[in-house]
Amino acid sequence: MLLDINNATAYYYTGGKAFQPDLPTIVFIHGAQNDHSVWGLQTRYFAHHGFNVMAVDLPGHGRSKGKACTSIEQMADWLLSLLDATGVKHAQLVGHSMGSLVALETGAKAPDRIQKIAMVGTAYPMKVSDTLLNAARDKEQEAIDMVNIWSHTSIAHKPSCPGPGFYVMGASQRLMQRISKINPDHVFYTDFSACNAYDHGEQAAKQLTRPTLLLLGKKDMMTPPKATQLLREHLHACKVVTLDNCGHSLMSEQPDAVLAQLYQFMKA
Repeated sequence: MLLDINNATAYYYTGGKAFQPDLPTIVFIHGAQNDHSVWGLQTRYFAHHGFNVMAVDLPGHGRSKGKACTSIEQMADWLLSLLDATGVKHAQLVGHSMGSLVALETGAKAPDRIQKIAMVGTAYPMKVSDTLLNAARDKEQEAIDMVNIWSHTSIAHKPSCPGPGFYVMGASQRLMQRISKINPDHVFYTDFSACNAYDHGEQAAKQLTRPTLLLLGKKDMMTPPKATQLLREHLHACKVVTLDNCGHSLMSEQPDAVLAQLYQFMKA
């Protein structure tokens, strides 16, 4: 679905179903240098099982135009503008990595509007090493390679992938390369800088009273489970689930387990 947000084209994927006002709405938010397609294995199920789905492309990513937002706060404001434009009064949010911070900040900005939040592959603070930041700015392909190596466990590589014929790591690399091609304006560096600079997470967590799910990968090297300690301490209604044999790319490495946890949480 295409529409205009802040004088730029914005896109969200609906999972193949038309919007139905009487159904609950769930918004999926991707991570750095990604787009809505990272949720492809989960969103269609939700769309065909009782939910309106909005899997967004953040500005400067995928089919959404304009410059990439330079802060998590800006991304949260854009997301609320999207909900305004589509007439969605209440929503549940699912965010991965950078998207999890966007979900957290959006929930804090609009506590009466956001009903539940699932933070997948998350951490706070979400600090990015100088080596990776510099690579994202100066040698983007090297940054793409590093992130893909660190984001996947051995199960992601064929032929052990749970989806036969689907090369998880290769698909992730190609998506990041595509984002670079359609928007050469250092999107990866902008995204990483926004994650690295975000310092409102502790306060946002304290403000949230809605149910929250932390869905983590046991072998995640990008956002290791121990890096959620501050979130666990300050979120009021927090459920923590850690998946085995899984790194940072939970949605593709363990798609069925991720779907099961998200659906159970959102339906409760």
